[in-house]
Amino acid sequence: MKRIKCIVVDDEPLAVSLLGSYVEKIPFFELVFSTENPIEALEYIRKNEADLIFLDIQMSELTGINFMKIVGDKMKYILTTAYAEYALEGYEHNVIDYLLKPITFDRFQKSALKAQERFPNETSQNSYFFIKSSGQQHKINFDEILYVESIKDYVSIKTENQEYIVLDTLKSLERQLSDRFTRIHKSFIVNVDKIIRINPKTISLLSEIEIPMGETYKSDFFLKLKS
Repeated sequence: MKRIKCIVVDDEPLAVSLLGSYVEKIPFFELVFSTENPIEALEYIRKNEADLIFLDIQMSELTGINFMKIVGDKMKYILTTAYAEYALEGYEHNVIDYLLKPITFDRFQKSALKAQERFPNETSQNSYFFIKSSGQQHKINFDEILYVESIKDYVSIKTENQEYIVLDTLKSLERQLSDRFTRIHKSFIVNVDKIIRINPKTISLLSEIEIPMGETYKSDFFLKLKS
């Protein structure tokens, strides 16, 4: 699996440490360099490959805006700042998102998903992902999942031995799942590898679990099976 190579640049040591720990929790991110010195970051980029920079806008030695002007559009950026008014200027550059300090992991995850959409080739082969359920981060392998169900403002992820309730949308989770998953109903996504029988109006999964199949999703579902 090729992952998005990330750099963290912030002149506050605690911010560098926090963002670095967040990056390492995202399965499709790889932390390749972090520093409190933007000049060191420029030197690293000159000699090494990277994809995405978490960049503080307000740094005393070199502002984030000037940093982006030097590096240019060969990199993508997620800006971090304690001042909301500075964020708008960053959108003139190749910026995916901005994070307003103090940065929570939930907010960081949303930025990570935005980045994932901008690097589809790098993240398409994930075999697992992380979700937050019951106040904890859980690593779930795709091949463990039977189906995903939308329940009002929540999503239920059902494995053979466990159920995880997540505050999220079905559409958001669908973007994170591998290509072995397909939507068969407005409220259900199933793991194609877990199907044991296809009925006229339902699909049977392992453990004889039956999932309704919506008419509007049938054609895409059968195309998925052929592929």
